[in-house]
Amino acid sequence: VNQVANLTLVSSARDMVSTAYASTKESHPYIGSVCDAAEKGVKSVTEATASCVQPVLTTLEPHVAAVSEYASKGLDKLEEKLPLLQKPVGQIILDTKELVSSRVVDAKDAVSS
Repeated sequence: VNQVANLTLVSSARDMVSTAYASTKESHPYIGSVCDAAEKGVKSVTEATASCVQPVLTTLEPHVAAVSEYASKGLDKLEEKLPLLQKPVGQIILDTKELVSSRVVDAKDAVSS
């Protein structure tokens, strides 16, 4: 999970969503109060669940470690095959706009000639 969260694409998307969320809460007080209540509820449920799940996680720890190692190797290969994962969202959007723009220009030139 940490390896996925640290991918440039994922972390930049998380930052964008977090900024939009904070901005929305600040700009719209009613939405902000609903979000605050939801956050408190999630925190309470998470805390209650953590104490119940901890014994199970301790038992499963060796299996989780093996799956984690296997997943990490798979993610490493995926990162090699998809360098896009190491780009921030803004750069991907800019690259896509440039690609679409160049294709439109190419199509326009082809039609004109």
